[in-house]
Amino acid sequence: MPDTLAGTGVLIRLGLRRDRWLLPFWIAGFALVTYSTAVAGAELYPDTASRVEAATALNATASMVALFGRIYDPTSIGALSLIKYTAFMTAILAVLMVVLVIRHTRGDEESGRLELLGGGRLGRDAPLASALTISLGANLVLGLLAAAALAAGGLPAAGSLAFGLGWAATGMAFSAVAGLAAQLTASARAATGLSIGFIAVTYGLRAVGDLAEPGPSVLSWLSPIGWNQQIRAFAGDRWWVLALPVVLCLVLVPAAFALRARRDLGAGLRAERPGPSAGSLSGVWDLAVRLQYRVLLAWAVAFVLFGVVIGSLASNVGELLNSPNAQDLIRLLGGREALTDAFLAAEIGIMGVLAAAYGVSAANHLRSEESAGHTEALLGTATTRIRWASSHFVFALAGVAALLLLAGASIGAGAAFAMGEAALVGRSTVAALAQVPAAWVVTSVALAVFGWAPRLAGAVWGFLLALVALGEFGVLWNAPEWLMDLSPFRHSPLLPVDSGGLPALAALIVAAAAVAALGYAGWRRRDLAA
Repeated sequence: MPDTLAGTGVLIRLGLRRDRWLLPFWIAGFALVTYSTAVAGAELYPDTASRVEAATALNATASMVALFGRIYDPTSIGALSLIKYTAFMTAILAVLMVVLVIRHTRGDEESGRLELLGGGRLGRDAPLASALTISLGANLVLGLLAAAALAAGGLPAAGSLAFGLGWAATGMAFSAVAGLAAQLTASARAATGLSIGFIAVTYGLRAVGDLAEPGPSVLSWLSPIGWNQQIRAFAGDRWWVLALPVVLCLVLVPAAFALRARRDLGAGLRAERPGPSAGSLSGVWDLAVRLQYRVLLAWAVAFVLFGVVIGSLASNVGELLNSPNAQDLIRLLGGREALTDAFLAAEIGIMGVLAAAYGVSAANHLRSEESAGHTEALLGTATTRIRWASSHFVFALAGVAALLLLAGASIGAGAAFAMGEAALVGRSTVAALAQVPAAWVVTSVALAVFGWAPRLAGAVWGFLLALVALGEFGVLWNAPEWLMDLSPFRHSPLLPVDSGGLPALAALIVAAAAVAALGYAGWRRRDLAA
């Protein structure tokens, strides 16, 4: 082994140990989602005629094509059922791989962990090699498990394997992008932002390219997410397209190693701009805003764009559900108007979970500041523990509320424009704000873990994933009611929201306050932890 790769095996074992909870949860979650989707699709569209009708309606709706892509075989139950997973879920997988790679490369450099490990026999390229190896293995396992889950759900084995390998290859491509971004910037946050920005651009290229008639255009072929769609699992299984993300990896990975050789540890090829010569912060509250506002702005833009697109789909929901089973469901719900409410409620519920994810991320900034040693310096001044913790925690709570306010207004605006009903703006906004207390409960859990067991801060993501899995698959798993009632999202009022939901909202706010008080109590009692 070259000296530059010395210690790679040790770092791989260390990385797998650090991710022993994160990776299995995410991989199992992706596999469970694919299995449940395969089973549900077969029940919702039992015959060819219903599939063709739904696929034709989807392909004729520009906003749906932009969001999810096209269905290339209207008769295929697999192509119809998994339309959301070839683009949207692929983007989520890409974000996961970006976080994973940057955590073990630039993140470890920024925290000083690699400088400490470098005191032993550790080659210059070992951190990047170990991170990419872990990511490669995670993508392969995830892809193969997803393929097995689809086949177990009743879909053809060949299409299932093509779909799973498409996820694996695309995840590897974005891992390579993250590895390259980690060499260009001098901070983990900048590297993550650069990588996620690339994901957003490629998603946009795919969306515009798929809207071209007859589609796809050359823009779709410029996007790794577009490549995953053009594999066309269950619609022809174009295996040769899998070579495109592999070739991208073969180009980007050597480039990342070459750039690593041209910079010092802790530095980036793109130098950071110096700040102003005179400081303008008046306390820890201003500091918390300065540290977190850019991330909140990025989330806000994503929420507004996603909300408008989702809201504009409300007028087409009935057209997408033309099978006899779906028509029976519409009648049970109370007609098309009730179906629109159900659709908007479901999407607002998803936004509530995403807002909770932001809350966890913002609240976990407490742990990252403590680990970096910044908290110790701040507490050496007149700043109290409670004031410092509150600065980040209150910002997280306010950010959750702001995101859901924007989500409700944008979803309502999109639906109102598509359906010509201005009242939908107010109704959707109220419904979105009704999700805030549940998201606050999850955010408070992050504070409680920080207060009592800061080293388990990453486990809060597993807790959130468990809540999502319980909400999505609890009925399918025949989970007991008491277990499903443990999820705060289950108690959030849905459209239409009326005064009957106020007791549940009050109970959620009280629960959030109680959990936060528990976190504050732990933070006041424990010592600072590295």
